[in-house]
Amino acid sequence: MYQPLRTARTETVRIRHLDYHVRLWGAPQPGQAPLVLVHGWMDVGASWQFVVDAFSKAFAAGRQIIAPDWRGFGHTRPAAPCDHYAFADYLADLDQLLDHYAGAQPIDLVGHSMGGNVAMVYGGVRPERIRRLVNLEGFGLPATHPSQAPRRYAQWMEEIRQHERGELALKTYDDADGVAQRLMKTNPRLPAGKAAWLAREWAAPGADGRWAILGDDAHKIVNPHLFRVDEALALYAAIRAPVLSVEANSDSLSQWWKDKYTLAEYHQRLTHVRDVRTAVVQDAGHMLHHDQPQVVAKLIEDFVSKI
Repeated sequence: MYQPLRTARTETVRIRHLDYHVRLWGAPQPGQAPLVLVHGWMDVGASWQFVVDAFSKAFAAGRQIIAPDWRGFGHTRPAAPCDHYAFADYLADLDQLLDHYAGAQPIDLVGHSMGGNVAMVYGGVRPERIRRLVNLEGFGLPATHPSQAPRRYAQWMEEIRQHERGELALKTYDDADGVAQRLMKTNPRLPAGKAAWLAREWAAPGADGRWAILGDDAHKIVNPHLFRVDEALALYAAIRAPVLSVEANSDSLSQWWKDKYTLAEYHQRLTHVRDVRTAVVQDAGHMLHHDQPQVVAKLIEDFVSKI
């Protein structure tokens, strides 16, 4: 099994009536921006361990690294049952987490997938709080049309009913090895040792002894609000921090959306960011921070270390 090179400590912070579970490496350094790592959908803060281990010794020792579990993921669970989650809540959660860990000090923000989308939106909403921003495969969503709104609201209401009937329940597994096999099936590039370690951070045994993913199944319910490209572009334009957009060479975007949304369209959206550069990670899929942690760590380290 994988053995972490840098031991994390965990703590719980009260944020917006939730006990937020946060993973930390290092300690605050005077004059040095904290590095905040935010995970994607159905993932956990521990997912960043491979990248943290790949940072150089000097970089890892020179700043505090912070990786929360988003609400409804990992060990940040609502006290009462929840039947849906709103994207805007991640922004407010992040805002108050930064109050706690950084105060008025700008931070370096790295987000993967859903976390990358949160990072880009937050960078436009609170531009003064971000020193540098790294977006790993956070592409946004396909363009929508207002005519889709009636069907979307109807879909949302029906999926809430499905959730209440238990029809959206996540699959459970006999043991941690079963979870590891699931991780490797989803991502064939993930080595067995890393899968075995991650399985025990990504899932846990329930009262019945079966292992369940640490993610609320209510996250499967569709967002009732349409994704509006014009709003996204306005938020991109409001980002003041330099941005590094990183994608895997496998073009996971086209794999998900086919002709509904392409990398070319995403790159066109990026032209609205005032200071942006892109990088491609070879031999990697969507979970590029698992597939090539050394490459991703160096990209992050080099980018945020620039004056």
